[in-house]
Amino acid sequence: MYAVISTGGKQYRVEKGERLEVELVGADQGAAVELKPVLVVDGDTVLATRHDLANAVVKATVVGATRGPKINGFIYKPKSNNRRRYGHRQDLSVLEITAINKGRARSRAAASAGESADETAEED
Repeated sequence: MYAVISTGGKQYRVEKGERLEVELVGADQGAAVELKPVLVVDGDTVLATRHDLANAVVKATVVGATRGPKINGFIYKPKSNNRRRYGHRQDLSVLEITAINKGRARSRAAASAGESADETAEED
């Protein structure tokens, strides 16, 4: 089973036990983090719609923090003696995926019945 998660404006394909570097998640080392999946694949079963993924969750643990590769930049404007060099290193969190839960998908009939009951309750 694998899942595709979205964090830090990027998407990652993850499996249980995998370690990956993502942009800072704002949690301390050793903390548990829950991420919402965009897609969950379990053999022939594919969960991709918002309804299917309503209760799905990917659990991860923050293993540590690191920094990305150095990026060197250079700005040059001709005829004005304008030159500037700069560098950047992105701070990253190292996550270890501990579990991928598909959740319990409600039947479409129950979901639509629940939505219609909510709509009638709001109208009263």
